[in-house]
Amino acid sequence: MEFFNRLIHALTELHPLHPMLVHFPIGLTGGGALFILLALWKQNKEFEVAAFYNISLASIATLLAGTAGLYDNEINYGGEAPNATLKIAIATFLLILTTTTAFLRWRNPALFHSKARSAYVASYLLSFISALILAFLGGVILYGF
Repeated sequence: MEFFNRLIHALTELHPLHPMLVHFPIGLTGGGALFILLALWKQNKEFEVAAFYNISLASIATLLAGTAGLYDNEINYGGEAPNATLKIAIATFLLILTTTTAFLRWRNPALFHSKARSAYVASYLLSFISALILAFLGGVILYGF
């Protein structure tokens, strides 16, 4: 029982939550981009469905990581973390992009085979690029520029 008490204390009081959550949007947008490119290359429906699941989960993970980032910025940096405004803007863009992509695909399962295919595929790639930029900016906080 002591272990669990220490673990809960570490997770809620000592360790910032944001670094534990940021890897999910990065990995999920990267997975989505990979699967959508494989779907294009192989013309395979299963790869496109996997991409859709990844981008859907990425929107949820982005919301959680972003919320934790706002909280940790306030607690650990007094709201003054390096590049905080830029990170908030890019994270908001990423949240809107992943959520919109997932929603539009959910509403139209044939989106991959429509005239909007290029924009649909581009949204996956842009999501991953945005997540990588956010990862770099987060690294600047830890390691400098």
